[in-house]
Amino acid sequence: MPSSPRQTAIARGLALAAAFAAFSTSAAPVKGGELVYLEQQAHTNLYPPAGGFYPNGGILNQITDKLTWQNPKTLEVEPWIAESWSSNADKTEYTFKLRPGVTFSDGTPLDANAVAKNFDTYGLGNKALRLPVSEVINNYDHSEVVDPLTVKFFFKKPSPGFLQGTATIGSGLVSLKTLSRTFDELGDARNIIGSGPFVVQNETLGREVDLAARKDYQWGPKNSPQQGPANLDGIKILVTPEDSVRIGALLAGQADFIRQVQAYDEKQATDQKFPVYAAPTRGVNDGIALRPDNPLVADVKVRQALLHGTNPKQVVDTLFSANYPVATSVIASTAAGYVDLRDKLKYDPALANKLLDEAGWKKGSNGIREKDGKPLALTIYESLPQPQNKEVLQLVAQQWKQIGVGLSVRAGDAGSRVLDTNNPQKTGVNVIEVGRADPDVIKSQFHPANRDALLQKGGLSATSQFSDDKLNALLVGISSEVDPQKRLALAGDAQRYLIDQAYVIPIFEEPQVFAGAPWLKGVAFEAVGRPSFYAAWLEKH
Repeated sequence: MPSSPRQTAIARGLALAAAFAAFSTSAAPVKGGELVYLEQQAHTNLYPPAGGFYPNGGILNQITDKLTWQNPKTLEVEPWIAESWSSNADKTEYTFKLRPGVTFSDGTPLDANAVAKNFDTYGLGNKALRLPVSEVINNYDHSEVVDPLTVKFFFKKPSPGFLQGTATIGSGLVSLKTLSRTFDELGDARNIIGSGPFVVQNETLGREVDLAARKDYQWGPKNSPQQGPANLDGIKILVTPEDSVRIGALLAGQADFIRQVQAYDEKQATDQKFPVYAAPTRGVNDGIALRPDNPLVADVKVRQALLHGTNPKQVVDTLFSANYPVATSVIASTAAGYVDLRDKLKYDPALANKLLDEAGWKKGSNGIREKDGKPLALTIYESLPQPQNKEVLQLVAQQWKQIGVGLSVRAGDAGSRVLDTNNPQKTGVNVIEVGRADPDVIKSQFHPANRDALLQKGGLSATSQFSDDKLNALLVGISSEVDPQKRLALAGDAQRYLIDQAYVIPIFEEPQVFAGAPWLKGVAFEAVGRPSFYAAWLEKH
């Protein structure tokens, strides 16, 4: 029986992999070539503070530089566009000295004036242009240009996370022209002018972004072995939603690098000597937030029952690989400020049933608990960026059904999703996860002025009356405590409080999982898992 084109392609990929495994890496990087990168989803907006969405960040990380670079191994903040920096004792003033001679790709200078304008925009937002405030910058007041290569920032209250914030994807530096555009205009990659090693050459909206290497680039991170221009000539980013198509194209030699390798596809890549990269995101774990303004989960006993009625180990064992550790706290075990709370997170359906009985919810004829004539039935929307999220939620729904709780999983691309998700009455539970290698990530996820996962009063919901002053004080404390040890202690207190109140059900530590061809060398990842192709190169084949 003749083999199919797909089988032939995979066999060819296997032969190629064997060939490249047999021949060792070249002594020096090969210059030239175009890297083909398959991305699961199209980017949405390239305003740098919107870079938390990985398809956005995957582009921004190639075309923008940052003031500083966070070493992904040590998490130390190191020089990049800023040669040096200093701050006052209470972290309300920061001064940065910039490298000379840096320019944006339109030829304009990346000087103190440009840096000041970037952070005034990120720290304060621009209502007229609909540019929101960055979630990584807290308590910002204003900037001051000291001289052409020196800029100073002032904060209303201490902002100890600011230095690390300058190293994040949300703080990518863009030209003054870019900052003059509206938020909607920044959905077009061609409107983003950065100073990075690649520039946007062309775009087919929703389908393809073509990047070209900038030949005059000379300002990589100070401690990076790669200096000068990128090795590659360019990068072709193709939106390829189907998991099987991405992995098939990689193994067939038609692509060099792919994002969002599902756990069930990892083995066929590694079996054929195609490396799998599982970069940690070091932030709030993939899980479920419970919104107390919804009457079904307003009672802490109900929330605790849902926490103890969820079996994260079964989720991981059923759907994932060793690259997805079971969560043992609100944030990842690799995150700054992590405390081990596994004793508070035990799967205990007997305890869950007991708590629901005590809360007055009795099982009805269909097995779903009821109280005052209302069923204990919740709705949640699938989160498309999270790996296998539909399957995760369906398995959680099966676990909850065993304790008499209904969970309806709705499509992540439903037209009403955004409005419903921000309405606690309609959506009492919601998927959460955010990456950042700083304790401020906890505030980013839960404070009403940021992502507002619990939908507190004054946040994303127009109707919510729920507010937790104790939690918010802890979150503000994390973002403003100057003493490093006290700040980590506050991060621990916040994690304990979030679990004690059962505001969140952590499930697993989410990596960004990529796979590459054996002939692709030098790929790196920033501290929370976005790829960098600056030092990458293609071995001749």
